[in-house]
Amino acid sequence: MKRIVSLLFLITYVCSAQETAITSSLYDTYDKYKEVTLNKRRIKHHELQPLLAKYRDNPKFTVQEVGSSIEGRDLSLVSIGKGDIDVFLWSQMHGDEPTATQAIFDILNFLDSDDFKTEKDEILNNLTVHFLPMLNPDGAEVFQRRNRLGIDINRDALHLQSPEGQTLKRVRDSLNADFGFNLHDQSTYYNAERTNKPATISYLAPAFNYEKDIDKKRGDAMKIIVFMNAIIQEYAPGQVGRYNDDFEPRAFGDNIQKWGTSTILIESGGFLDDIEKQEIRKLNYVSILSALHTIAKGSYNDISISDYEKIPENDRKLFNLKIENATYELLGKPYILDIGMNRLEVNTAEYKDFWYSSRIIDQGDLSTFYGYETLDATGYTLRSGKVYPEVLQSVDQLNTIDPMALLKKGYTYIKMKTIPSQLISSPIPLHLVGTSFKLPDFDIRVGANPTFLLEKNGALEYAVINGFLIDLKTEKGDFKNAMIYR
Repeated sequence: MKRIVSLLFLITYVCSAQETAITSSLYDTYDKYKEVTLNKRRIKHHELQPLLAKYRDNPKFTVQEVGSSIEGRDLSLVSIGKGDIDVFLWSQMHGDEPTATQAIFDILNFLDSDDFKTEKDEILNNLTVHFLPMLNPDGAEVFQRRNRLGIDINRDALHLQSPEGQTLKRVRDSLNADFGFNLHDQSTYYNAERTNKPATISYLAPAFNYEKDIDKKRGDAMKIIVFMNAIIQEYAPGQVGRYNDDFEPRAFGDNIQKWGTSTILIESGGFLDDIEKQEIRKLNYVSILSALHTIAKGSYNDISISDYEKIPENDRKLFNLKIENATYELLGKPYILDIGMNRLEVNTAEYKDFWYSSRIIDQGDLSTFYGYETLDATGYTLRSGKVYPEVLQSVDQLNTIDPMALLKKGYTYIKMKTIPSQLISSPIPLHLVGTSFKLPDFDIRVGANPTFLLEKNGALEYAVINGFLIDLKTEKGDFKNAMIYR
């Protein structure tokens, strides 16, 4: 008996070592396959067309138009492989969730290469893999979650009012897919439960009924998730979350599980200093390819389902910036406050870029919350900024001032005679205001733009401008833009 147990352990160890080696190689060689034409989140349908045309002309692949959006943008399915196991991956059901869309084209580049021949043969001889890279192109065009009809496609699995939802159902049914990967982005403010670590990747094997029963199909999805979690832990330790599995009868993931496809939800969240989610994109690439390999080999069957429940649940207790224990003087009395701030993205007119308009999200006792960036402000007092007395005549004059010198003197606003209409945010760490601007009373409150100074022993040591923390001693800070108040 001991000999049998030892042999099983050896087989499991060897398989695990092989998978780890493949994953490491995929991670280390990623830049060779990254689709360089896609490097920002705000990608559009037309940017995918040259890439799809390349695969349409490639005999290794089949590219089909399987539907169209409300505004008439075509929905394409890219397939490769000759195996009996069908795997279906769909992305960007929500138009502002494109991380996995980019990763799909990285994966296609990999599958088209001559490298990793043994592993690719194992994948493509055992699987037929189908990719629907952008399910909601109309939403992607204006970088919004919902489709042109204004509905959440992920809540249209029963009524099927949207042509995009009809396409997803039709493709799933025609493939009768064995495995499905439902690829999304989630808020960067999710954290792994009871930790200060962002939920960089979150998973779910969705339930197919209210009782949350686990049949073989759902159990297989759980095993794949356990496998993928182990991979992510190598590169983002502690940064994996698990969604609550309450049954949502309108959702596609829950229904596709119910219709007989082992369904794996992958949500791309936040990662420190990864605003465009390019590191998270890489983790999608590595983990999905590794999952395809374990599905092809069937090695996932040896994984314990019980490890699925060990993945921490998703929580939502992260701020971009958290100030702890600051002294705030109100009506002549001092109070100690924590302040949580988030940087909210505002799309530019053509939805190709964004600027930040930050807000105070919460204040008070935030001891159970965390920040991507946290400052212990014990001993510091919050101070209002001032308006610089000189009026600048034009934008060109911004080059003649030293913003850090002004911040150190307590100025956070600067007047400008004429602010060009095309200028939508301030490029320097001072708010630009019109000549009629009146500085409001200093008021730390939820919903306000976070702009203030931190003073200690009579000296200004930090500035918070539009939610960005600037160290006035070192003159360093992760700053993108301040506001304009015309």
